[in-house]
Amino acid sequence: MLITDEIFQALLHCETKSYLNLSGEIGTQHIFTDWRLSLIENYTRECRVRLCANYREAECLLLESSLQYLENSKYRLVFACMVRAQNIQSHIPALERISSSRTKYNHYIPIRFIPGEKITKHDKLQLAFDAFVLSLASGKPPLFGKIIHGYEYKAVKIKLAGLMKVIQSLVEKITALQASSTPPQLILNKHCAECGFQPRCRQIAVERDDLSLLYSMSEKERKKQHDKGIFSVTQLSYTFRPRRKAKYSASKSDKYHHALKALAIREGKIHVAGKPELDITRTPVYLDVEGDPDRSFYYLIGLRIKNGDSFIQHSFWADEMSDEKEIWDSFLRTVAKVDNPQFLHYGSYETTFLKRMKERYGEDAENSAFVDQLIAKSINILSIIYAQIYFPTYTNGLKEIARYLGFEWSDRAASGLNALILRSKWESIREPLLKQKLIIYNSDDCKALERVTNFIFQLCQGPREASKSRDADVVYTDSLKLKGSFRFGTNDFTMPELEYINQAAYWNYQRNKIYLRSSKQLKRISKKKTRNPPKALLINKVIECPADTFCPQCGSKRIYKYGVLRKVVHDLKFSRTGIKRWIVKYYFNRYRCKQCSTTFVSQNRPLVKKFGPALLAYTIYQIIELQLPQTTVTKSLNQLFGFNRNRSEVQRQKVRAAQLYQETYERILNKIVTGKLIHADETKISVEGKGAYVWVLTNLEEVAYFYTETREGEALQSLLREFKGVLVSDFYAAYDSIDCPQQKCLIHLIRDLNDDLLKHPFNGELKELVREFAGLLKPMVETIDQFGLKAYFLRKHKAFAERFYKRLSNRRYESEIAVKYRKRLEKNRDKLFTFLDYDSVPWNNNNAEHAIKAFATLRNVVRGTSSGKGIREYLTLLSICQTCKYKGTSFLDFLRSGEKDIDKFMRNTNRLKKI
Repeated sequence: MLITDEIFQALLHCETKSYLNLSGEIGTQHIFTDWRLSLIENYTRECRVRLCANYREAECLLLESSLQYLENSKYRLVFACMVRAQNIQSHIPALERISSSRTKYNHYIPIRFIPGEKITKHDKLQLAFDAFVLSLASGKPPLFGKIIHGYEYKAVKIKLAGLMKVIQSLVEKITALQASSTPPQLILNKHCAECGFQPRCRQIAVERDDLSLLYSMSEKERKKQHDKGIFSVTQLSYTFRPRRKAKYSASKSDKYHHALKALAIREGKIHVAGKPELDITRTPVYLDVEGDPDRSFYYLIGLRIKNGDSFIQHSFWADEMSDEKEIWDSFLRTVAKVDNPQFLHYGSYETTFLKRMKERYGEDAENSAFVDQLIAKSINILSIIYAQIYFPTYTNGLKEIARYLGFEWSDRAASGLNALILRSKWESIREPLLKQKLIIYNSDDCKALERVTNFIFQLCQGPREASKSRDADVVYTDSLKLKGSFRFGTNDFTMPELEYINQAAYWNYQRNKIYLRSSKQLKRISKKKTRNPPKALLINKVIECPADTFCPQCGSKRIYKYGVLRKVVHDLKFSRTGIKRWIVKYYFNRYRCKQCSTTFVSQNRPLVKKFGPALLAYTIYQIIELQLPQTTVTKSLNQLFGFNRNRSEVQRQKVRAAQLYQETYERILNKIVTGKLIHADETKISVEGKGAYVWVLTNLEEVAYFYTETREGEALQSLLREFKGVLVSDFYAAYDSIDCPQQKCLIHLIRDLNDDLLKHPFNGELKELVREFAGLLKPMVETIDQFGLKAYFLRKHKAFAERFYKRLSNRRYESEIAVKYRKRLEKNRDKLFTFLDYDSVPWNNNNAEHAIKAFATLRNVVRGTSSGKGIREYLTLLSICQTCKYKGTSFLDFLRSGEKDIDKFMRNTNRLKKI
């Protein structure tokens, strides 16, 4: 069978279509194909007239199939030439004779007529196929080809040398298809919408449940699934496993899951992943635009505006491209009348429309700003659906989803392709009925968008609101049982026999019932556990509390004993060389008053909790200074001292310690904010899956941490409202709003300069700027190394800093990076060299960064599992620990002392050492 240009064109779209054409099968007549052929015929006819106008009638030849006429040099144009060579045939729309001195090339070049404004890769390959057949038939390839396209009949010259190799491989593929007895793998694609074989192919795909039914799945992804042995949508659906989102990726956008889409189709239910949000804060305006993408021409704008409980529909129609500005102006005037309008649209086509129209007709600055605001506040409903809401439809197209939700278009055959055809026909005959059909279609799109938006809004409110709309047709993946390839936990078995077998494989069962029968050692261990249960802890000291002498209620001394109570306190006892367990048992009385009949417990009873102060100190020391996980601390105390504590008791110890030392923390913070120098820094932390921030304020002796949910500077500004000392910080903008002298960290600036210099090694301007700044700073650092941070010796460098800035202001940099650093240096001019005017003010922020490192180590232990309240407790205790370190005293000794003032503790310690 001949390989024709129709078969070749079919291959470019789909291998299955090409194979069916080769087999002689005929598809159903498609309205788009008929329209496309009619368009090409009319355009070809007009192109012939225009080309012939440039030549005499005798030089033009029409409808000749023989190549012998091409040897006659009198024909400059040959139209509808049928060229055949071997088993390949092409119907070439036109051949033009050119004058060329190169004898190895054919004197005729092929010409193709394309009605569209844009030339596609397929158009170029079709032209190259004509040239390939012409080359085989004449023995000489053409030098180039031409494509005449668009409303202005532009002629574009196409080089053919590289394309001819591609044609050779495609022809070989067609030959292989022709010789094959089995059809190629059926794959649905975009071309199916305009193909006559669509009903046949789709039916086969549905019967096979083929993966290509999933419109969003790429060929690469399909091949990946095929390699795993997954060929159907149903098979793919069983591969979905709900996953708990990692803490570090909580703020990242969700990934699209083809398996979840397949699951939604299999179960016929909407599946919601994550927590989609639809924030409609203004008056909703549903926008849908119809246009001709080939010409970038927008001819119909549809608006559906909410007005109370009803809607108003607007349609703006353009007869010609010259009317586009008029409908744009009418569109803007209508939207401007709406109170706080907010566009809702489906897909990116409308966003592109708004941006392009602003570029074309945005001369008015006021209108331009209004359009920018509309674009910024607009919501693409498809972007909310994508990766979060999975409808049981093969695509996320508006037509499929709206129809699933019960909406139907006035014309059941309505589609984007049909709209293009209707517009083309209207432009030819100006039939009012065609215009009316397009306006109704556009209005229906707006109504469908409203239906989908309302449903999405209900889904975003949560399961309870969503259930009101569609009963049990919505499944939230958070409610699905988490599954993984490798996991611990209880398995669900379909048969009791399988569950029995599984129970027999557990470690405890195997060790206690199976292995001990064959191991004497395991038998002895088992018997030893049975004979020796855990012993009660020995009491080291017994204390009988003094008797009470009067009633605390009425003051009467006529009281009598009403029972004896006891309390056991678990504690530790420190010696010079070690620690041992120390358990004290207290006895105290309960009394009754004869005069007022009040029952009361002895006022002399011990006020300590179940665990003593030394044990509390040692526990907090391990959690905060040694930075051990609470589970590890629990195991350590139980193993070393024989306690039987659990993790919750250790957690309560941390809470209790934070409450006890809150006063100490506030005293430290007050000393910092009333001082003369503060170093400040901040770092991020994950709290229950959400991002938050921890700030540190420190001077040379005290350290205080505090927690905020955002990186905004309100809490910092409130804290430092009365501070008038020098603030040393990095270049984060939140610090700039604090009203006090500031010193920016110069080491941050040096590192930034160095990094950018490494990225731009050949930027002479940046290199010179860095060299000058380094030359300015180096003598300052040398002076500090020699005399310390004393303004008396540092003030001499201020003159050099002024000269540096004077030279900087006179320079005119061309490179973007150099301009950026000049602006940065000038912006922070009064904050870079503050240390030259004050004693004991460092030129870097290493003091705060060192304090942040201590928290970062603790953060790695907590790992985002603590709540905001828990983080604040950690920070209270860490502030005290780091302050002890900065002051050169022991955190553990301070906790053991029972003192709440660190300075007072240090004075007492020093006095005892002198004694």
